[in-house]
Amino acid sequence: MSNPFFDRNPAFNGGARTAVATPQTTPAGYPAMPGYQPGQYGQAQQYGQAAPYGQAQYGQPVGYGAPQQAGYGQVTPAQLDRMEAQYGAPAATNVDRGRMTYDDVIMRTAAMFAVILAVGAVSWILATNPSTAPVGYLLMVGGAIGALALGLVNSFKKVPSPALILAYSAFEGAMLGAFSGVMEARFPGIVIQAVLASVAVFAVMLGAYKFGGFRLSGKAQRILMLAMGGYLVFCLLNLGVMLFSDAGGPFGLRSLEIAGIPLGIIVGLLAVVMAAFSLAMDFESIQRGVEAGLPTRYAWAGAFGLVVTLVWLYVEILRILAIFYDD
Repeated sequence: MSNPFFDRNPAFNGGARTAVATPQTTPAGYPAMPGYQPGQYGQAQQYGQAAPYGQAQYGQPVGYGAPQQAGYGQVTPAQLDRMEAQYGAPAATNVDRGRMTYDDVIMRTAAMFAVILAVGAVSWILATNPSTAPVGYLLMVGGAIGALALGLVNSFKKVPSPALILAYSAFEGAMLGAFSGVMEARFPGIVIQAVLASVAVFAVMLGAYKFGGFRLSGKAQRILMLAMGGYLVFCLLNLGVMLFSDAGGPFGLRSLEIAGIPLGIIVGLLAVVMAAFSLAMDFESIQRGVEAGLPTRYAWAGAFGLVVTLVWLYVEILRILAIFYDD
């Protein structure tokens, strides 16, 4: 989904150029050296001012018996060598300046998935073992509630919190592990199919964004957000039907058929398209963050946005396959 961290930051909403300080230059347009102040050097002594008392007295050469120093406004050879070394040094990268990079986002995304996989493996084992199945189901429900709560908390924080984001990953892993284990026990091979399909969608969207120039216009983004809001209402309504009614089937309203096609497959395919478009929005947000030179901590925001969208994509594909095999 679109990343709330980036949406509220001016660096990602047309203010990227003003979010980073403009490098200082000399009046001639050259980069200013550290400590430079306009008009500090090279100024002649004002007309009519006498030299300070005790300097350049009659009969005593200036600097007599002391190391020779550069004249006022001149540069010594040592200073010149130091300046040449500074100009000849490699340009500072985002890493050197403590700025967000693509590698930072990748590493933090990997860390989140590592937590999801570790916790998910435990909940998978508990949910698929008959003696511990009740514990696994509790982990699935508790993980879903915790992931939803922490997802909202992280979304509305102005500055990303690594601890809360990793805690979200742990709750997400508890839910996904148990849910995937139950689906795999009922439909063998379904999990690997959902994983491969999710990776394929991610790769296609990344390629389309990177090499095909795929972008969502402002109007398309607004339509997508409205569609996602409508889908959220449907999910809440379907949850209520599943909890308090016997209508539909094991998937609630998704089990109803339209022209012989389960409603869940139709809605699920639309959700997959929305998730794919959300990936493109996440890619654009991350690119803006890197180009704007945001602090490194905002790489957690990029990772959070990607993981939320990828988890949503995986769950939708897994549910589509389950409805298809159950039909």
